[in-house]
Amino acid sequence: MPRPRNFEKAKDFKGAIKRLFKELNKFKVLIFLGLILAGFGSILAIMAPNRLADLVNKISDGLVVNTKNIELITNNIQDSLNEDNLKTIIPQVLSVDLSSNNISNIMMNNNISNIDKEALQEFLQTSNSNDLLINLSNLPKSILQEILPNSTYNNISISTTDKIALLKLINNKDYTIPDALIPILFKDFKVDNVNITIYDQAAFISLLKDLNKDDVNMLYQKIDEMPDNIKKVIEPTFDIAGIKKIVIFLIGLYLLSALFNYIESLSMTIVSNNFARSLRSRISKKINKLPLKYFDKNQTGDILSRVTNDVDTIAQSMNQSFATLVSAITLFLGTIFMMFKTNFIMAITAIASSLIGFSFMFKILGKSQKYFIARQKYLGDLNAHIEEIYSGLNVVKVYNGKNDANEKFDVLNEQVYNANRKSQFLSGLMMPLMNFIGDFGYVAVCIVGALLTMKGTISFGVIIAFMTYVRLFTSPLSQIGQAMTSLQTTAAASERVFEFVDEKEMLDEVNIHEKLMRSETKGNIEFANVEFTYDGNTTPTIKNFSAKVKSGQKIAIVGPTGAGKTTMVNLLMKFYDISKGDIIIDGVSTKDLTRENVHDLFTMVLQDTWLFEGTIRENIAFNQENVTLDQIKNVCKIVGLDHFIKTLPNGYDSKISESDSVSAGQRQLLTIARGMIKDAPFLILDEATSNVDTRTEELVQKAMDKLTEGRTSFIIAHRLSTIKNADLILVMKDGNIVEQGTHDALMKQKGFYAEIYNSQFEL
Repeated sequence: MPRPRNFEKAKDFKGAIKRLFKELNKFKVLIFLGLILAGFGSILAIMAPNRLADLVNKISDGLVVNTKNIELITNNIQDSLNEDNLKTIIPQVLSVDLSSNNISNIMMNNNISNIDKEALQEFLQTSNSNDLLINLSNLPKSILQEILPNSTYNNISISTTDKIALLKLINNKDYTIPDALIPILFKDFKVDNVNITIYDQAAFISLLKDLNKDDVNMLYQKIDEMPDNIKKVIEPTFDIAGIKKIVIFLIGLYLLSALFNYIESLSMTIVSNNFARSLRSRISKKINKLPLKYFDKNQTGDILSRVTNDVDTIAQSMNQSFATLVSAITLFLGTIFMMFKTNFIMAITAIASSLIGFSFMFKILGKSQKYFIARQKYLGDLNAHIEEIYSGLNVVKVYNGKNDANEKFDVLNEQVYNANRKSQFLSGLMMPLMNFIGDFGYVAVCIVGALLTMKGTISFGVIIAFMTYVRLFTSPLSQIGQAMTSLQTTAAASERVFEFVDEKEMLDEVNIHEKLMRSETKGNIEFANVEFTYDGNTTPTIKNFSAKVKSGQKIAIVGPTGAGKTTMVNLLMKFYDISKGDIIIDGVSTKDLTRENVHDLFTMVLQDTWLFEGTIRENIAFNQENVTLDQIKNVCKIVGLDHFIKTLPNGYDSKISESDSVSAGQRQLLTIARGMIKDAPFLILDEATSNVDTRTEELVQKAMDKLTEGRTSFIIAHRLSTIKNADLILVMKDGNIVEQGTHDALMKQKGFYAEIYNSQFEL
């Protein structure tokens, strides 16, 4: 199982979600459409099981004989053979001859046995008109042949054999009906507009005379032997029209549901992607409006995470969570409603069986969470220990700490193993448990459904419907849980993004109209009683600083760490707004110039070089228009880069990036070349040689000397040997200019500058 994603919970979940929806206001039509369609899609899914049950019932009805028509045919035949009809018809059909003359002839007949004669005498003595027909059938055949002579009934010849068969029919001894009796006993009738003839009826009762009602196989065999008309109305037949109607309805239902889901997904994808694009655009614009102090206070990685991870999290969660939550809640509530509407006993069975499984799952989740937390903690401890040992491996070996390090590693490794084993085991139970919940629900529904079907309470299709309902009931619960977790993540991510978007921006400069053209600027700067205090500090970093710099001068700013050197440069570039005083360029206050205008007047070469993915030509001409290749080549010759570039495969069109193996000196020379191309009247060099060796420093120094020619330059350096030729050295300490002058003059004063200069050469 993958490691669970750690997420920070929102400080104000309700407020964050409220703000998020406020920001999404311009997408409200698409969001509303998506949520409505998600709900409708769920409603359609809920409607399907009952229609599916109807389809199953239609199909199952087509697989069994039409017992209703069998019962109808049987009842009609029984009506024809009921006692009243028989009492009226049979005496006339039988024409029993019990006259004294015939009895005497029988008694005198030598072909009749004495036993048969005795049976006749007993019959005559014991029978009366009410039980005549019953007792008559008990007489021997020899006697019946004498007392039931051939006769006619309604012009139909009735033989003695026919009459004997009729007696057997009356006494339920034989259902084989002679052809002569069929027109007398039966009448035609219709079933489902099919005419059931008298001969069909006779064949029907003859075939079913030995049928066992519980023997289904025998019934289906008898159907094949039945007359065509009866077979037509009782044999298994599919209601093709009804089945087709339901199938078309279900196909339409599923297609409509799929269409709704597609449009919903498309709508939410459009919303999430456009909203993410909008957020990124706002963040990109916001970055350019934030003061430098914001970036000083916040880590770059955290800002990048807000732009990338947090925005992506919002987009993904919006795309998945909102519609899923609406769909799951609709599906959950709708399924419960439909289950109780269909059959409350089956509904209680399905819900109870599912909740039993979910109670186990929630219990396991509660126990597993602490092991996941412990695993992350122990894993962090183990990684910290490994990093600590390997980074200080030489020390560990020198002090023979190998055994102690291994013992501690074993303890931490065992902790990670135990926490991981328990968390993985418990989390591994989730999928089998979910399967168990579904299977247990199916079994419970099938058992209870079978019992209700046997009682005739529900049909077989209802069981099929509830098997679908069990799945529809269990699925939304996990979806709702996942959606709520995702919403927590979304709220936390949106808080971070909106915190960034709501950050206080730099002062608006729409009312500033003064502008210094780069080509017309002379290069004079005056610091007039400048004072600056960082936010949160009570003590000013720069205190009442004043100085005048003439055009073309090289000004060095030196001093210990924290003296305010870089702060001075930031104030000069208008990265920070000064608290008091003023900075004046060619007689114009920087307060009356836009930040963009001030930046255009300066070239900066920093301690940390920066190259982007692109060609050498593009890196040198960065953001400068109408720069020719000849100009770039000329600059590279001046700074000493020409030979290096010629060694590259494509010369000035060779691609480089921050990750390429370009030496620190070459990187610095490239940034110096970039500064020369800009050709600004002011130059700032901030520790430009601090990351290079002595030989490279000499090359970089020569290039910087070329760069400073004709420009007013401000050089910040810790290596004081690089600023000996400066026109003016400003020595800063605790935010104040404590000394100023040339190198030689300051050394003669034997003050603070001389002290820090000489400290570089002390052993």
